[in-house]
Amino acid sequence: MAPTEHQAPRDGAIIAAQEMAAALTKAPLVYADGASQTFSTEGNRTTYVERGTHTQGTWEVLADGTFSSFWPPDYRAEYVVRWIVRQDVRIGISFTEVRGGNQFDGLYR
Repeated sequence: MAPTEHQAPRDGAIIAAQEMAAALTKAPLVYADGASQTFSTEGNRTTYVERGTHTQGTWEVLADGTFSSFWPPDYRAEYVVRWIVRQDVRIGISFTEVRGGNQFDGLYR
């Protein structure tokens, strides 16, 4: 059984493909460097804001349950997406690149 909003998963648990859209669109994410990101289900658009500069891309959940983002003109990356949980509350999302292993943690604003 997948965790519900009342039943928080453990910190670091992989976000199931069927939960990913709701997790991404729940609230804007803020990263450690102050950048922020929003996800929209309308056209699966995402906006990344860093030091006042807005960059627009698209996102999707792939068949294998990983998250993919595309940033024009040609940057595409795939991530394993995990919950960040503190005191049984989902406070954000952690993205780990499938290739390279870089990790980016975003906290819900």
